[in-house]
Parts: sequence; structure tokens; C-alpha cells
Amino acid sequence: MLMLWYPKCTTCQKAKKWLDEKGLACEVRDIKLENPTAEELRGWYQASGLPLKRFFNTSGLQYKALGLKDKLPGMDEEAQLALLATDGMLVKRPILVGDGFVLTGFKPQEWEETLG
Repeated sequence: MLMLWYPKCTTCQKAKKWLDEKGLACEVRDIKLENPTAEELRGWYQASGLPLKRFFNTSGLQYKALGLKDKLPGMDEEAQLALLATDGMLVKRPILVGDGFVLTGFKPQEWEETLG
């Protein structure tokens, strides 16, 4: 599994702790230092079955500063993916990618259902 996280994010810290307590190993990648590429994001988005908006960090400073709440509805999918790839801080975190699943954000019940 791969977890994209921001080490200073308390939600990400909770997710990492949850994985550790379950004995589930994963590779971690700092989303700010090594933001995901548009190709990675496209693959995860398609595999997840989630709306693309779920990949945006809608509570983040960058999201608000860029006025994306109003801009996203008028952008096509490729433009949104390209935008997400420009700055890891725009991306919802953590993202957990594994064999056959992609989870965005940390919702313990959802993670429990997926990972058992």
C-alpha cells in the first residue's frame, strides 16, 4: 500500500497511527514534497469510483485562495487533474492506495470496512 500524507496534518497522523496499530505496513510519501502526477491522480480517480471533487482538499488554504469552489464546476476533468498535480496541498489527504482500492481522507469506519 501507498499512503500519501502531509506529516504535519493531524488527520494524516491519526491515519498512520491506525495503520500501525492494525499492523498494516505501507509506504508513505509526503504529498507536499512529492505531489502526485496527473497520471497517478487519473489512475486513482478512475480506480476509486469517487467523484473527482473528493480528491480536492476543499478545506485547504490553497483551495480557498484560488477560489476553486466557484471555478471547479466550469473546469473539465483533465484541467482539474492538471491543477491537482501542480500542488500537493490541493489534494485531499491522506490518500491510501492499495490493491483494488483507493481511499481519500481518513474515515476509520471506511478504512475498517476496506482493510478489515
